[in-house]
Amino acid sequence: MIRALAILLLCQLAGTILQTASGLPLPGPVIGLVLLLGALFLRGGPSVELRDTSAGLLKYLGVLFVPAGVGAVGELPTLKANWLALVVAIPVSTVLGLIVTGAAMQFFLRRQEAKARA
Repeated sequence: MIRALAILLLCQLAGTILQTASGLPLPGPVIGLVLLLGALFLRGGPSVELRDTSAGLLKYLGVLFVPAGVGAVGELPTLKANWLALVVAIPVSTVLGLIVTGAAMQFFLRRQEAKARA
Protein backbone atom coordinates (compact mmCIF):
# COMPACT_ATOMS: atom_id res chain seq x y z
CA MET A 1 0.00 0.00 0.00
CA ILE A 2 2.84 2.40 0.84
CA ARG A 3 4.49 1.69 -2.52
CA ALA A 4 1.23 2.35 -4.37
CA LEU A 5 0.63 5.61 -2.49
CA ALA A 6 4.20 6.64 -3.26
CA ILE A 7 3.62 5.98 -6.98
CA LEU A 8 0.45 8.06 -6.96
CA LEU A 9 2.09 10.93 -5.08
CA LEU A 10 5.22 10.85 -7.25
CA CYS A 11 3.07 11.09 -10.39
CA GLN A 12 1.28 14.08 -8.87
CA LEU A 13 4.60 15.67 -7.95
CA ALA A 14 6.00 15.08 -11.45
CA GLY A 15 2.89 16.64 -12.95
CA THR A 16 3.17 19.67 -10.68
CA ILE A 17 6.85 20.09 -11.55
CA LEU A 18 6.07 19.82 -15.28
CA GLN A 19 3.25 22.32 -14.98
CA THR A 20 5.40 24.80 -13.09
CA ALA A 21 8.33 24.40 -15.49
CA SER A 22 6.29 24.58 -18.68
CA GLY A 23 3.51 26.95 -17.64
CA LEU A 24 0.87 24.68 -19.16
CA PRO A 25 -2.69 25.81 -18.36
CA LEU A 26 -3.50 22.46 -16.74
CA PRO A 27 -3.35 21.59 -13.05
CA GLY A 28 -0.27 19.63 -12.07
CA PRO A 29 -2.28 16.69 -10.67
CA VAL A 30 -4.05 16.32 -14.04
CA ILE A 31 -0.70 16.18 -15.82
CA GLY A 32 0.43 13.65 -13.22
CA LEU A 33 -2.66 11.57 -13.93
CA VAL A 34 -1.80 11.55 -17.64
CA LEU A 35 1.76 10.48 -16.76
CA LEU A 36 0.37 7.68 -14.60
CA LEU A 37 -1.95 6.60 -17.41
CA GLY A 38 1.00 6.50 -19.83
CA ALA A 39 3.05 4.45 -17.38
CA LEU A 40 0.15 2.03 -16.91
CA PHE A 41 -0.18 1.61 -20.69
CA LEU A 42 3.53 0.83 -20.94
CA ARG A 43 3.37 -1.68 -18.07
CA GLY A 44 0.19 -3.33 -19.29
CA GLY A 45 -1.99 -2.16 -16.42
CA PRO A 46 -1.79 -1.50 -12.70
CA SER A 47 -0.36 -3.89 -10.17
CA VAL A 48 -2.75 -5.53 -7.72
CA GLU A 49 -1.39 -3.28 -4.96
CA LEU A 50 -1.99 -0.11 -7.00
CA ARG A 51 -5.46 -1.29 -8.02
CA ASP A 52 -6.46 -2.04 -4.41
CA THR A 53 -5.03 1.23 -3.09
CA SER A 54 -6.78 3.24 -5.81
CA ALA A 55 -10.07 1.47 -5.11
CA GLY A 56 -9.70 2.32 -1.42
CA LEU A 57 -9.09 5.98 -2.23
CA LEU A 58 -12.04 6.11 -4.63
CA LYS A 59 -14.31 4.85 -1.85
CA TYR A 60 -13.71 8.11 -0.01
CA LEU A 61 -13.57 10.40 -3.04
CA GLY A 62 -16.44 12.53 -1.74
CA VAL A 63 -14.43 13.50 1.32
CA LEU A 64 -11.62 14.69 -0.96
CA PHE A 65 -13.97 17.30 -2.43
CA VAL A 66 -14.50 19.03 0.92
CA PRO A 67 -11.43 21.30 0.49
CA ALA A 68 -12.68 22.31 -2.96
CA GLY A 69 -16.05 23.22 -1.47
CA VAL A 70 -14.38 25.28 1.22
CA GLY A 71 -12.32 27.01 -1.47
CA ALA A 72 -15.48 27.82 -3.44
CA VAL A 73 -17.09 29.35 -0.37
CA GLY A 74 -13.97 31.47 0.05
CA GLU A 75 -14.57 32.83 -3.45
CA LEU A 76 -18.22 33.85 -2.94
CA PRO A 77 -17.62 37.48 -4.00
CA THR A 78 -16.17 36.27 -7.32
CA LEU A 79 -19.04 33.81 -7.77
CA LYS A 80 -21.58 36.56 -7.08
CA ALA A 81 -19.90 38.87 -9.59
CA ASN A 82 -20.00 36.17 -12.29
CA TRP A 83 -23.29 34.46 -11.47
CA LEU A 84 -24.81 34.88 -14.95
CA ALA A 85 -21.83 33.34 -16.69
CA LEU A 86 -21.93 30.42 -14.25
CA VAL A 87 -25.67 29.90 -14.65
CA VAL A 88 -25.18 29.67 -18.42
CA ALA A 89 -21.84 27.83 -18.53
CA ILE A 90 -22.66 25.00 -16.13
CA PRO A 91 -25.79 23.66 -17.91
CA VAL A 92 -24.34 24.26 -21.38
CA SER A 93 -21.08 22.46 -20.56
CA THR A 94 -23.01 19.61 -18.93
CA VAL A 95 -25.20 19.13 -22.00
CA LEU A 96 -22.21 19.34 -24.34
CA GLY A 97 -20.34 16.83 -22.22
CA LEU A 98 -23.30 14.43 -22.37
CA ILE A 99 -23.57 14.83 -26.14
CA VAL A 100 -19.86 14.20 -26.71
CA THR A 101 -19.88 11.23 -24.34
CA GLY A 102 -22.94 9.75 -26.06
CA ALA A 103 -21.44 10.24 -29.52
CA ALA A 104 -18.17 8.64 -28.43
CA MET A 105 -20.04 5.73 -26.87
CA GLN A 106 -22.06 5.18 -30.04
CA PHE A 107 -18.87 5.29 -32.12
CA PHE A 108 -17.10 2.73 -29.96
CA LEU A 109 -20.15 0.45 -29.76
CA ARG A 110 -20.50 0.45 -33.56
CA ARG A 111 -16.79 -0.23 -33.90
CA GLN A 112 -17.00 -3.10 -31.42
CA GLU A 113 -20.01 -4.59 -33.24
CA ALA A 114 -18.19 -4.35 -36.57
CA LYS A 115 -15.21 -6.19 -35.11
CA ALA A 116 -17.50 -8.86 -33.64
CA ARG A 117 -19.09 -9.46 -37.07
CA ALA A 118 -15.75 -9.69 -38.85
